[in-house]
Amino acid sequence: MLSLTDHRAALLVALTAPDSWLNLVARIELSPGRHDVGAAQEVQLPSGPDLLGTLDLTATGATFARPGEAPQPFLPVPDAFPQLRVDPFLLEIHTVDGIPALRVRDLTQQPTIDLRHFPDAPGWVIRAKWESLAPEAAEIKMKDGSTAAVTVTHRATFQHQGKTISLTPTHMKSGKPMFVFRDATAGETYPACRFLFGEDPSDGEITLDFNRAISPPCAFTDFAICPLPPPGNILPFRIEAGELAP
Repeated sequence: MLSLTDHRAALLVALTAPDSWLNLVARIELSPGRHDVGAAQEVQLPSGPDLLGTLDLTATGATFARPGEAPQPFLPVPDAFPQLRVDPFLLEIHTVDGIPALRVRDLTQQPTIDLRHFPDAPGWVIRAKWESLAPEAAEIKMKDGSTAAVTVTHRATFQHQGKTISLTPTHMKSGKPMFVFRDATAGETYPACRFLFGEDPSDGEITLDFNRAISPPCAFTDFAICPLPPPGNILPFRIEAGELAP
């Protein structure tokens, strides 16, 4: 596991990379078929040429062809959606609950950001009980008002002020369970939620280091769709650890 300093440095590098959330400039829902894409086309981009090219979306994948050129496939990316670089943009087929959309990043932008955090809080590094559950289908709300289906397989529990607190992970990323939660610092932290990734699950326990809690992508762009916390992950007390609102 990275040190807290290295963890935060890696997050900052990711947020200022060419494919970061800060470079997102559009998200346009699509139907299967051929679509002309550009600043003056059916799939309208906020900048660039009037006709960037033609997107062909099928049930098995997507291709993109610049005018007069052969189609190029969108390629799979680890822990992300299929992408294709079409200068000056990075295009991505982003699918949420079966509905595809074209997400567009402007590679000419050079984003900068200053992440702020609560003071380091060793008391919020918790070794929680890690329980396996019978897989259960659940539906969670998304920030844009839609819903998404997830499968719940585990639960983390710990003690706080004499009470048992249970947190349910609803997603996995890079093999780590992701907890979407909100606590009484909302407003100082991003109001909708924060994300926390569990570390080192072993012997029926998992580490919840709230100093590593981060703002979700929708804190940085209007073109991300973020999950909201399930009801049990909305906590009535303050967790003064981790990332503050950008």
